Amino acid sequence: MIHTIAVLVLAGFVLGACVQQPPARSMGDSILAQSEAAPQRGEAASPARSSERLPASELTEQVMFKMMLAEIALQRGQPQVAVPAYLELARETRDPRVAQRATEVAWNARVIPAALEAAGIWLQSDPGSQRARQVIAALLVNQAKLSEALPHLQGWLAADQANVGPTFLQIAALVSRHKDKKAAWELMQALAEPYPEVPEARLAVAQAAWNAEQADAALAEARAALELRPDWEVAALFQAQALQRRSNSEALAFLAEYLERYPKAKDVQLNYARLLVAEKNYAEARKQFEALVNDYPQNADVAMAVALLALQATDYDAAELQFKRALDANYKDPDAVRLYLGQVNEERKRFEEALKWYGSVTHGEQYIAAKARYAGVLAKQGRLADARTYLQQVGPQNDQQRVQLILAEGNLLREASAYQEAFDLLGQSLEARPEHPDLLYDHAMIAEKVKRIDVLEDNLRKLIKLRPNHAHAYNALGYTLADRNERLDEARDLIETGLKLAPEDPFIMDSMGWVLYRLGQNEAALDYLRRAHAQRPDAEIAAHLGEVLWAAGRRDEARKVWNEALKQHPASELLQETIRRFLKDRQPVAR
Repeated sequence: MIHTIAVLVLAGFVLGACVQQPPARSMGDSILAQSEAAPQRGEAASPARSSERLPASELTEQVMFKMMLAEIALQRGQPQVAVPAYLELARETRDPRVAQRATEVAWNARVIPAALEAAGIWLQSDPGSQRARQVIAALLVNQAKLSEALPHLQGWLAADQANVGPTFLQIAALVSRHKDKKAAWELMQALAEPYPEVPEARLAVAQAAWNAEQADAALAEARAALELRPDWEVAALFQAQALQRRSNSEALAFLAEYLERYPKAKDVQLNYARLLVAEKNYAEARKQFEALVNDYPQNADVAMAVALLALQATDYDAAELQFKRALDANYKDPDAVRLYLGQVNEERKRFEEALKWYGSVTHGEQYIAAKARYAGVLAKQGRLADARTYLQQVGPQNDQQRVQLILAEGNLLREASAYQEAFDLLGQSLEARPEHPDLLYDHAMIAEKVKRIDVLEDNLRKLIKLRPNHAHAYNALGYTLADRNERLDEARDLIETGLKLAPEDPFIMDSMGWVLYRLGQNEAALDYLRRAHAQRPDAEIAAHLGEVLWAAGRRDEARKVWNEALKQHPASELLQETIRRFLKDRQPVAR
């Protein structure tokens, strides 16, 4: 046996190592943390655990040596040594504290089989440990083993009946990351079956159904959740989201009725105002803004939300007033407010005032964005050379900021139609950073302007390989092919992938509508284009929607769409060119 004093010294060393050694990836960022199931560092010797559960294992010199070996390896960044050492210790000692530590070490090193085995030992040696059960469930879900995870998730729910509602929401967040959305929905249905009267269970099923693109089932479950708990704003907002997929008018009617019953439902009121803005019902939206401000006069978050909605509605007076209120009320990100105040003044062509606000951001996360906007105002004043010099004189603190400045300069050149200069500038920076995703994307976009479709395709395919979840890379390549009327089946596949990654993105919806139009499927195209236009009445989306309406024989509606778009975007070359193509020698669109 090792002497007692040595045991105490070593125990202190091990606990110290647990505190000091940072994980390879924070468990707070992992799927385990979503269930609050991550083993906490320093918890291996928790005094809360009953000594009756602990094995009567002898703390031999060999065991202590292996513990020291594992912890020293961790401190030296050698998980390939620490993981097998701790796993072997867990097998030998069957001590839940050791198994818990082995689980944590293996998870942080992303050696998932070892983490699963260690967690299994942990639960076997301490069958009453709910944390062990939660960790196993999270690991199994992470490994897409839902059928194996089911009994552990059921045990997790059954173990704490007093908190079954919050537990459902934790499990829902955990399961939502699973790639097979239909399987995740079926799992949540199985878990919720014994709990028909728990509103959180019904909402968890609703969310899983929504992710599985089962809109009707999602809406039915959301309604059930709200019937069980009528004042639950989260369920009300989800129901509104589901209704909005069918029509904005249904969602608006529901939100208005809900607010009659619960007039102090702040988040619902904010979303109601947001939807009114999207529907361009600015008069009613302004009433909601005023009510929110009156009800929460000192709330910086409300002032900020109202300001952003007013900005979206181009109500610049109200936006400026509320941004200043947010600033006076000590909003958590004052530089973001200053940036928006610069934007409000830029939109009103009060350029000197805009420069003042942009210039007031002198450091922090918004610093480079403010510098880019400042340069943009100089360019709008006809001072492109000064704008470029201004950006070139900014001292970046790291390479990422340096790239952001180069991208901003490239954007200035693009806005000035200096496409070749922008292409050369971004290309030179890309040579030094050949795998930088933002440079690859922006260089691809400008390549189209200089007729280098080969560069566009090479860059985007490389970006997709580097970032397989980059929705806009798939979309940009698919849209380019569709717009050129080339390889349309491939274009559709690319855009569909982008839409799966970002299903509510209006620009990707627009691309899907455009490729369907190219494929001759006008009605399906209109469905996507209308949804895209409702979310984002952009000039290009309006041009596409009008063209497809025209092709479908709905020419008065096409004229109306183009009319409204021209009022908002009179300088859009694409919009003007589209209108000229279809209205040549015909009645012109009113300006």
